[in-house]
Amino acid sequence: MEKVSGIGGVFFRARDPQGLGRWYEEHLGITIGEAVWSQAAGPTVFAPFKADSDYFPADKQWMMNFRVGDLDALLAQLSAAGIAAETRAEWDDPQVGRFARIHDPEGNPIELWEPPAAP
Repeated sequence: MEKVSGIGGVFFRARDPQGLGRWYEEHLGITIGEAVWSQAAGPTVFAPFKADSDYFPADKQWMMNFRVGDLDALLAQLSAAGIAAETRAEWDDPQVGRFARIHDPEGNPIELWEPPAAP
C-alpha cells in the first residue's frame, strides 16, 4: 500500500492572516506564506481525539503540537515577549517528553513538546 510521507502543510482560517503569520514567525520561527518551512526530521503524532475530550478546549477543533529542542529556552523567550505558557507536571513523562501550552493571538491552542533525549 502507498502511504503519505509526512505533513505537507497546515491550513486554517484566521481573522488576520498576515498578523497571525507574523506572530508565528516572530515567536515560533515558522516561515509563513509562499516560502517553505523546512522542518527537522523527527516523530509526528497524528491522533484524532474523542469529540468530548478535555485535552484541549472544547470550542476548538484542533490543536497544533510543535516539537522543540529546548523547551525551557523557548518558554523564556515567550515569557520575555509577554506570551503566557502553561506547564503541568502530570503532562511530562520521561518516556514521552515535556510539554507546555500557549495560545496564539486568535486563541488557537498550541502544544510545545520537547521529546526525550535520545539514549
